[in-house]
Amino acid sequence: MSDDTREYRTPAIVVRWDAVRCIHAGYCVRGLPQVFNPQDRPWVHVEQASADEIAEVVQRCPTGALHFERLDGGPQEPVPSETSVTLRPNGPLFLRGDVQVLAVDGSLIRRDTRVALCRCGHSAHKPFCDGSHRQAGFSAPGRETRPEQEAAKEAPA
Repeated sequence: MSDDTREYRTPAIVVRWDAVRCIHAGYCVRGLPQVFNPQDRPWVHVEQASADEIAEVVQRCPTGALHFERLDGGPQEPVPSETSVTLRPNGPLFLRGDVQVLAVDGSLIRRDTRVALCRCGHSAHKPFCDGSHRQAGFSAPGRETRPEQEAAKEAPA
């Protein structure tokens, strides 16, 4: 475990949080505010909800900064059967699946089920997003359009 990773545990579940990978998207805070409270230190209170509830919310984390391990025999984090890439408006690419990020030389940088890749070019942790797009004022659509789609939008009906 790196210096940037913290563990929070009960007899039922361990939640691991990697601060470097967190872009503060807020899925956890909105999902279980009694468990994930960024105003508190420590900010994760795994004793405040069931292992099932925590596991469900942790899986929403788009960056993989949060992961869990069930200690109570409950289901572990699944690996999605298909890989998907979602463009976020004015933000990163969210990848889900059995994702392998490889370096130019082919060596493995990270293998995970959830990854956020930078598309603004300002991240200090490239190729991963670090939330710099917000300060940089990065602007890009969440969905790419083809020239013929743009022309159809502008054509009179």
